[in-house]
Amino acid sequence: MLSAQNISCIKQDRTLFAELDLTLNSGELIHLVGPNGAGKTSLLRILVGLSEPETGQVTLGESPVQNSCNPLPILYLGHKLALNKYLSALENLQYWLYLHSEYAIPELRDNSTLTEYLYTVLARFRLVGLEDIPVGQLSAGQQRRVSLARTQLVCASVWILDEPYTSLDTNGVTLIQTVIDDFVTEQGAVLMTSHQALKSKHKVTEFTLEYHI
Repeated sequence: MLSAQNISCIKQDRTLFAELDLTLNSGELIHLVGPNGAGKTSLLRILVGLSEPETGQVTLGESPVQNSCNPLPILYLGHKLALNKYLSALENLQYWLYLHSEYAIPELRDNSTLTEYLYTVLARFRLVGLEDIPVGQLSAGQQRRVSLARTQLVCASVWILDEPYTSLDTNGVTLIQTVIDDFVTEQGAVLMTSHQALKSKHKVTEFTLEYHI
């Protein structure tokens, strides 16, 4: 599904990784691990087409990821939340959906069901009762759950998640792992970073980046 062949990354004259190969298939969960500075976030940005590798290429299906017309795209949620702190949780979800409307799940293409579905998502991420509060007034863990709730709004074949457990308490981590497991059960593909061990019901494949001086 998502394949990187012979990719290399150089930042500030330092080679983060070279001639790297990685394949992510449907129904697979890959845990990208490695020390700080090893290039995990740089690799994720290359995989989703936000950065160009020094060598090699990344393909989604049979198309280069930068030019892919795949109707089921990659969903990338970075370490930064990318939320508007002045908008509420509900308004942030509505705005993000507006920006990605062409990939909206079928339930959200009918305006008569839009509000009902969004509240279902808010409930799943334990945000009901907080939906009208400006995101900037929520705790760090609550903000993280608002960010991750966007996984439920679009049709995507691949999720790339950079440190999705940041700021979450134990219950929050369990909640998000369940969301990820459900997606993998439906034959979605997930590649994620985390400094915590993944307690998934699925097989977890570790892919390690080493720090190179």
